[in-house]
Amino acid sequence: MNTLREMKESGIEWVGSIPKDWNVKKGKYIFNFVQKPIRDNDGVITCFRDGEVTLRSNRREEGFTMSDKEIGYQGIDEGDLVVHGMDGFAGAIGISDSRGKASPVLNVLDTYENKKYYMYFLRSAAWSGLFLSLATGIRVRTCDTNWGKLRNITYLIPSKYEQKKIANFLNIKCAEIDSLSDDIQSEIDTLEAYKKSIVTEAVTKGIDKSAPIKDSGLPWVGEMPSHWKLVRGKYCLKYLQKPVRQDDGVITCFRDGEVTLRSKRREEGFTMSDKEIGYQGIDEGDLVVHGMDGFAGAIGISDSRGKASPVLNVLDTEENKKYFMYYLRSMAYGDVFLALATGIRVRSCDLRWNKLAELSYPIPPKDEQDAIVAYIDDKLHRADEIIREKQEQLDVLAEYKKSVIYEYVTGKKEVPV
Repeated sequence: MNTLREMKESGIEWVGSIPKDWNVKKGKYIFNFVQKPIRDNDGVITCFRDGEVTLRSNRREEGFTMSDKEIGYQGIDEGDLVVHGMDGFAGAIGISDSRGKASPVLNVLDTYENKKYYMYFLRSAAWSGLFLSLATGIRVRTCDTNWGKLRNITYLIPSKYEQKKIANFLNIKCAEIDSLSDDIQSEIDTLEAYKKSIVTEAVTKGIDKSAPIKDSGLPWVGEMPSHWKLVRGKYCLKYLQKPVRQDDGVITCFRDGEVTLRSKRREEGFTMSDKEIGYQGIDEGDLVVHGMDGFAGAIGISDSRGKASPVLNVLDTEENKKYFMYYLRSMAYGDVFLALATGIRVRSCDLRWNKLAELSYPIPPKDEQDAIVAYIDDKLHRADEIIREKQEQLDVLAEYKKSVIYEYVTGKKEVPV
């Protein structure tokens, strides 16, 4: 800790004390709000919540809605400081690595000061909750961080020499933290891939490696144990349509396979129907396949009683429901549902009962289904325990990164010589 440095109060609540030789100013005296023209062949730039400002084509295209007219779109140059007008509160603040065009929701700022220092300063301000405290809208977990607000925020002004020192130090320190985080995330990704392989192997090949095999006739299954049967869905599954009860909460089937009440997980981001036309009842223990997101793994066993949109297929069977759940997920993991899709919507498909009913399912004897489910449950549980530990490590690193940025951009710590 810097015990010799003389400090003073900044007058900024989230900052507290700052070095005595630092100044404070409003943003309107530091930044210029820039609106640049678009050039021919400019690609679309996005500012992501992790602070990366780059061409969509450098990262991903799916999930974005493109405007045909691009009303108000602006040019962005490599090196521009960008603050996302809606997601800035979550850290969507960065330096562009590319030339392109962007929606007017992005604030493009210029300054004679060190842009990277102010990028880190603004991120720290965002993480402190400053932008959310300035919000005037009612949209959940977002706020309108426009130039009118950014220009009236009070900023710290170290010397340009110290701004550069802080920015360079944080570049190195954050890169070290990010490298550790990337390694841990890679381990998590490997474990997630392992989980999928466990499921697919068990529901298509069984767990008795000595069992004789035969060709299933299904391209996504290949060879399967010779004593297993192939049965069409309409002969082994039953499509249910249950009445809604008074006070039923809304059930959602999420892409990670959890089927639960929205109130147990999250409410934001959903559009509720006033009339709930076609809503159906779902009981705890029902097998559910999402009619639009099943391709991405939204297939599971409900843990609650509730009601749901008719886009969810509610199924019953005399066989082991979890075996069918795992088999259907294995098809999702292998992009089988996408291959069978007839629609044109990107990364989605219409997975209704009429399609599920016509699919062929490899079915082991009931006792073997039970054994396969127990085997998969055990393997996934062990993998999930490791993933949870690694996710906790990521969370710790993320908080450490925020604290490091805060300590140096506010002068609580001085860059070591």
